[in-house]
Amino acid sequence: MPVRSLRSSVLVWPSQPQVDRAARDWALRQAAARPEAVAIGYFGSYARRDHGPGSDLDFVAIVSSSDRTFAERAADWDLAGLPVPGDLLVYTTEEWRRLQAEGARFARALAVETVWLTGAPPEPRPRL
Repeated sequence: MPVRSLRSSVLVWPSQPQVDRAARDWALRQAAARPEAVAIGYFGSYARRDHGPGSDLDFVAIVSSSDRTFAERAADWDLAGLPVPGDLLVYTTEEWRRLQAEGARFARALAVETVWLTGAPPEPRPRL
């Protein structure tokens, strides 16, 4: 997390390489502990490299399946220990394919800017 300098009121925010390394370590731990994890990555300001002090780390995870609702799934993942605050979206493979096939703006942003840390996202099914 951000730290305050002992001699000033300046907040020192972790660097891009520090955040990226922590994200990669976190993703590897999560993938090892979750056999249902298909792919894990991050998107948003850290992926675009336009982050600044106060930026959080936006993760996306794709799992093969889940009995939990979309809103409940992220609660099962521990984001503690990251150097900056984190948010997580967890999609099932089928939800991911549907999202990408619909082609909404958010889906296109995820497809273009996500830095995949483990696995690879499933391809959308071709439209018939």
